[in-house]
Amino acid sequence: MNGSLSVFAGLTVIALALVPSARAQVSNSAQLNAPLNVSTPEKSAKIDTSAKTRTSRKSSADAEKKQPHRLAVQVDVYDPAIMNLALNNVNNAAQYYKELGQEVEIELVAFGPGLHMLRDDTSPVKARIKSMSEIMPQLTFSACGNTRENMTRAEAKDVALVPEAKLVKAGVARLMELQERGWSYLRP
Repeated sequence: MNGSLSVFAGLTVIALALVPSARAQVSNSAQLNAPLNVSTPEKSAKIDTSAKTRTSRKSSADAEKKQPHRLAVQVDVYDPAIMNLALNNVNNAAQYYKELGQEVEIELVAFGPGLHMLRDDTSPVKARIKSMSEIMPQLTFSACGNTRENMTRAEAKDVALVPEAKLVKAGVARLMELQERGWSYLRP
């Protein structure tokens, strides 16, 4: 019994330490078993958080306006339906945030068989890439350099990319870097 009183007394001390503005009215060990009477100063009950909340909301709104949304899209298959779906997703995301008055950055990364999307000679969506690039300056098309080198070697000819594509060393590594920087990821 004496041990449990010590534990209770210890917990009371911890509780009082966590509420520094409270005054505990515990005068002897007999009162330890009685309900704890804690009173707080009248002024502490009236906490004005409205100014703090307004400042916090304003800071959040400012941060949202300054920090654009970012989307990384992966295309790794040579399938015109998937390529068109990826472009539809890009268009929908860009339109959504435009209507909200918010910025969005989108990077489509093509590698493996998906590089055909950005090849000048085999892209089934070349015209869409051109028109989307003209109206969406925040859209980037990244082509995997490793895949391009492998295709060049396999086909024994230079593999030209559409003018809108930029070359990155490794498509997979590029996606990793974007995700590590907080970009959202989509693979249609």
